[in-house]
Amino acid sequence: MAHKKQGGKLKQQTRSQPKYLGLKVSDGEKVGVGSILIRQRGTKFAAGKGVKVGRDHTLYSVEKGKAKFGNRLGKKQVSVV
Repeated sequence: MAHKKQGGKLKQQTRSQPKYLGLKVSDGEKVGVGSILIRQRGTKFAAGKGVKVGRDHTLYSVEKGKAKFGNRLGKKQVSVV
């Protein structure tokens, strides 16, 4: 009979932080300069007028206004109007 308790497994093997991807603003919401609109992997959403793409494909506002979501040539697009 063993007199030592069994060593358990970790409940979750990976200890990485969540990346908090996705939409950060909705259609018609007011945004300021430098506001993050979308965090994404790859360019699922394209940058429209008043929006720039960061090095990790994050879309952020370069002017003050309202966020506008739409389609252009079959691709989802975000702009600031």
